[in-house]
Amino acid sequence: MKQHPITQAVRIQTPRTNEMEHSTPLFLTSSFCFDDAEEMRAAFAGENNNNIYSRFSNPTVQEFIDKMCVLEGAEAGFATSSGMSAIFGCFMTFLNSGDHLLSCKSIFGSTHTIVTKYLHRWNIEYSYADITKPESWESLIRPNTKMIYIETPTNPGLDIVDLEWLCQLAKQHKILLIVDNCFATPILQKPAAFGADLVLHSATKWLDGQGRVLGGVVVGKKELIQELYLFCRNTGPSLSPFNAWLLSKSLETLDVRMQRHCDNAEALVKALDGHAKLNWIKYPFHPSHPMYAVAKKQMTRGGGLVTFDLKGGVSSGVKFMDALQMLSLTSNLGDTRSIASHPASTTHSKLSAEEQESVGITPGLIRVSVGLEHVEDIIADIVQALDKS
Repeated sequence: MKQHPITQAVRIQTPRTNEMEHSTPLFLTSSFCFDDAEEMRAAFAGENNNNIYSRFSNPTVQEFIDKMCVLEGAEAGFATSSGMSAIFGCFMTFLNSGDHLLSCKSIFGSTHTIVTKYLHRWNIEYSYADITKPESWESLIRPNTKMIYIETPTNPGLDIVDLEWLCQLAKQHKILLIVDNCFATPILQKPAAFGADLVLHSATKWLDGQGRVLGGVVVGKKELIQELYLFCRNTGPSLSPFNAWLLSKSLETLDVRMQRHCDNAEALVKALDGHAKLNWIKYPFHPSHPMYAVAKKQMTRGGGLVTFDLKGGVSSGVKFMDALQMLSLTSNLGDTRSIASHPASTTHSKLSAEEQESVGITPGLIRVSVGLEHVEDIIADIVQALDKS
């Protein structure tokens, strides 16, 4: 019987052992045994699917990967120790000396650091494209452009890239397209359905959903994942079986959680819309969003992140953060608990003022990861903090 991907995310699990456990087992082992020398030889030769070593593969990790492939509509995947190791692994696997990377300029701070500070060590060039000017992207493509890398929605500005348009552009120029789908999750957006070659996540965020573990995952075309697997198998950014076990269990509730996150985010946007202390509020499914029509086309809902800009700039941002009574101040998102951050002084603080402005980070920008608390409590805490900012 054919099942919906959300059902499969609940029901896929490692084959039961002789103990007939209902909940999936956890394989905390560094290596795996063989019945004889021939079986071991065949495993190392790639002639069977036997597990060899947990840096290469592990049943618990594979269960998490299988669920992500189903949710994203992908052929294969590989799980990593963190979201940044997934990003760096993709860069190092598919970019060679002399290649050129084209990226949207609105990317996570650590990704920006890799692109601007480290890629040049391998003679890899880069260009940043302006999401608000899609007509300029094609002019930035060079003969040596081998990869386009984007986030959508972006961190932290919640800008939207038109996946249908960009996938066509990448295909036309035969360029590998990698999409960071962390903010939307496969529940709200499926980049592979538009033609993205690889889709990656920081599993630390919404996929875990409870702020417990680090993890990353890349899914996509089988032949590309095989290349990534060979690189990561030898360099070692493997996801631990324990973290994979937690993440796999978390995927069983991902759809339910994301629906509630979206409900609460929509209610918060409605409550804050037009607030006297705000210059603006930004949410993909709010009609004022510049890419509202595109967001509605490629996302099923607007997500659990809301940003707004305080009129008083940095000083008001600091007062707001200090006035919060319930929301957490922490460097994470996608938690059951609502979180507030001030990107200009934290995640993107290493960017110059000009760079921050170019990616839409204003001095008074606040990013709220809307949690699963009762929405009236979330709204009340933010409103009282705004009153004191």
